[in-house]
Amino acid sequence: MIKEEFYTYTLPNGIKGIHRNIRSGVARCALIVGAGSRDEQRGEYGIAHFTEHGLFKGTEHRKAYQVNCRLENLGGELNAFTTKEDTTVHATVLRSDFAKAAELISDVVFHSTFPDKELDKEREVIVDEINTYKDSPMDMIYDTFEDMIFEGSELGHNILGRKVDLLRHNSQAIHRFVERTHTTDQMVFASIGAISPARIEQIATRYFASQKATKRSYSRIAPKAHTPFEREVTKHTHQAHCIIGNRAYSIAEDKRLPLSLLINILGGPCANSRLNVSVRERKGLSYNIEASYTPYSDAGMALIYFSSEHCNADLCREIIDNELHKLQSDRLTSRQLSMAKRQYIAQMTISTEGSEGYMLGIGRSMLVHGEVDTLDEAFKKIEAVTAAQILEVANEVFTNNSTLIYR
Repeated sequence: MIKEEFYTYTLPNGIKGIHRNIRSGVARCALIVGAGSRDEQRGEYGIAHFTEHGLFKGTEHRKAYQVNCRLENLGGELNAFTTKEDTTVHATVLRSDFAKAAELISDVVFHSTFPDKELDKEREVIVDEINTYKDSPMDMIYDTFEDMIFEGSELGHNILGRKVDLLRHNSQAIHRFVERTHTTDQMVFASIGAISPARIEQIATRYFASQKATKRSYSRIAPKAHTPFEREVTKHTHQAHCIIGNRAYSIAEDKRLPLSLLINILGGPCANSRLNVSVRERKGLSYNIEASYTPYSDAGMALIYFSSEHCNADLCREIIDNELHKLQSDRLTSRQLSMAKRQYIAQMTISTEGSEGYMLGIGRSMLVHGEVDTLDEAFKKIEAVTAAQILEVANEVFTNNSTLIYR
């Protein structure tokens, strides 16, 4: 099916495909699997991320070094990452090598052997990754806050897991996890490049359609309501690090778009965001202040983060509270709303030039929604957002906030 910018298809085993044809000598592709850390059972924490690392450690057809060299010898690259809800293996190659990239992704996802000898070495790599996060207060506070705000739920544990958890994960455990979670009804093959839709589907069929059709046998459980908290942790860091935030809308809710606009106005990447102007430009209190919104399939969170000198942290929080109060009390003027929409639409348009991020975005949308809006459709939805809706979400999301601060 062709929907303006995208060509979509479904293989007989349930794997969905989405392709965008662009003029470029470079082609990108990814297999997105709807299995992440929230799909881990107790005793398995960290295994989704460990599995991702294990995909590169040898298959039924290749040794580990052959997996690593297959595309690199051609000047391309193969990589992967794990989130709370999915695992993605992606490749970038010259257009002429696209079929080789698709074949390699198929091999590592469906034919990895996860040899214990290789896993023992990779376990130490992940321990080093965990230690790296612990040495970065900015990264660590995000993970800790998310664990706290989703405490007791599938989303309430760290993607990396703990060192003690990693010792339990061997080849047999990974095979069990993969069999239970890596089902074909939860997979999307996304691609972007100057390749015809017919050729894309032919390649996808050749390398992915032969896999047995499988369906997920369990349902994810949405997190229960949480109790707001205020927590201060002594870290002896050079700066104070703070997150203020709350639960927010899921990726399936219509209010996610007004909230996205609100977050952009409040602390988006532009220098004229309200928090950047009031905290950094006017007062010089913080080098790094930002707002973010992370939607999941059945939940979400909206956060404000800043770092500052210890003596300035309370003043920063006071200014942030004032800016939130303004957004909760004063409806945006028509001019302010128009400028906010124009800025957001421009950011979306510019982001499509980064073909890798764009490809991964449309792939995840296909996985979650079963379809993808064209840019024109997305712009129409943005233009339809009202000042009243932004006022509403400001009050719904940023009331009774939780706070975590490292001092």
